[in-house]
Amino acid sequence: MTAFDEAEPAAGPGGMPNGMPEVALAALYARPGFRLRRAHQIALSVFAGECRAFEVTTTQYGILVALRTRPGLDQIGLAQLLGLDRSTTGMVVRLLEARGLLLRSGDRQDRRRRILNLTPQGAALLEEVEPAAERSVCSLLAPLTEREASTLGRLLDKLLTHHDPLARVPLLRGAEAAEAVPEPAQRTDQETGATVQRRASIPSISPK
Repeated sequence: MTAFDEAEPAAGPGGMPNGMPEVALAALYARPGFRLRRAHQIALSVFAGECRAFEVTTTQYGILVALRTRPGLDQIGLAQLLGLDRSTTGMVVRLLEARGLLLRSGDRQDRRRRILNLTPQGAALLEEVEPAAERSVCSLLAPLTEREASTLGRLLDKLLTHHDPLARVPLLRGAEAAEAVPEPAQRTDQETGATVQRRASIPSISPK
């Protein structure tokens, strides 16, 4: 070996040069997809911790909120509104129906269509869960200042809006959602006879 020859770095685990595994892992950890996946896992854990007593997952919570906001949806419309695949939607709807939290019934105008509505038990549970769900948001964003949290939300919205057409289930937004999903209508409460109108914002939803 001459003075101009470079010595080969010693091999580390897996035959990679020493130091290379750490560099490769650092690059992996820096990937946006990896970070978003980890953030999603953490968000699920925080929600589960706050809402454990109610035995409600993020997807179940999202469906309850969506049906309170848009009563009378069918299963396809519900999936589109929340950006869920149909199989996941069907599974969660069956679980909520088995718990007596929602009701599937025939559509008077289209007998082939089954519409979904919250039961009184489902509406009551949702009201109980909402404070815990809000605490989970506060806990998740606790490390950030109010300005940082606002910036994070704005950047995530920009990223999601730009890439939404690439999603397996694109999320209905704006006028498109208004055309596909019925507006919340005034209804008569079966127990009190009072006219009520339910409104709620639709939170970000994670499957399962």
